[in-house]
Amino acid sequence: MRAPLAGMRVIEIDAIGAVPFASMLLADLGCEVVRVAQPGSGTSAIVPALYRGRQDVTLDFREPAAIAEVLDLAAHADALVEGMPPGSMEALGLGPDRCSARNPRLVYGRASVWGQTGPLAGRPGSDINVLALTGALHAIGATDTPAVPLNLLGDHAGCGLFLALGMVSAMLGAQINGEGRVVDAAAIDGVATLMALTQSLFASGRWVDRREANLIDGGAPFYRSYACADGQHVAVGAIEPAQFEALCAGLGAGGFAQFDRAGWPEMAERFAQRFAARTRDEWVRNFAQGEACVTPVLSLAEAARHSHALARRPVAAGPEGAATAPQFMPRAGVAPPARPVSVDEVRTRWSR
Repeated sequence: MRAPLAGMRVIEIDAIGAVPFASMLLADLGCEVVRVAQPGSGTSAIVPALYRGRQDVTLDFREPAAIAEVLDLAAHADALVEGMPPGSMEALGLGPDRCSARNPRLVYGRASVWGQTGPLAGRPGSDINVLALTGALHAIGATDTPAVPLNLLGDHAGCGLFLALGMVSAMLGAQINGEGRVVDAAAIDGVATLMALTQSLFASGRWVDRREANLIDGGAPFYRSYACADGQHVAVGAIEPAQFEALCAGLGAGGFAQFDRAGWPEMAERFAQRFAARTRDEWVRNFAQGEACVTPVLSLAEAARHSHALARRPVAAGPEGAATAPQFMPRAGVAPPARPVSVDEVRTRWSR
């Protein structure tokens, strides 16, 4: 079974953050992705998982011939993705107008923190700054301080995933009507979209605007993590009434009204005492059956070896990180890691 996007050709202008993540997803979906890197770039060796499934071309953008080479590739590509500061690609002579002049069907994807327009466009910024300005950082963490959720929300979900979705959507549109377009994927927009549920609950008066005060932010005793006797932790997600009843039964801590917020402090204290009396793995065995939704908080090494992870993604622990999502049935083959190629090889193959 061919991958869904087999036959689609994508140029990736080497960058960090959202661009390699989105390009990884496009490659996993079957796109032929050619990564154009500057001389001396070693990022693919540092984090090979993000650069799997690509072909690498090295071009020095200080040379006019390199710019001409990219334009030649764009003439035969379906898409191009880049993550340079606004105006940089135009300054190089590789902006969307010039590329589209060579190929009107080209989808031109732009990844950035703040977007191509607006008061902050062009300003420096990082994942955490996006979370701060969207309210996401304020809503995540313990009562006394916000928590930093790695770069999952801003770089990867807020920008990379939305960039990949935008590219696939625009490429589909180009297949239908023959018209390319520019995809402006800004992390600030993506995270704001991810916050739609929380903002809607807040606007309707059903979300308290502080941390650890709500159903799914650690405020509810039945939706949080607990320390165990060995210093490890378990995660509890018993939101449904049947799940809550199974949790209380398994802990031997009944008599609580699940959604009575006035009783949450006492409930949390009792649950914490019970979990602290046994080790993490003992609790895992205790809740192995039933509906309580109690799972171990695994380390990175443990997560790669978990039986369900191995069943779904048998090579997920390798350096290539060859786990792909979503999976298509029957499964498409795993994309091979990047290999160096010459620009002439790519141009010759794409011009056929």
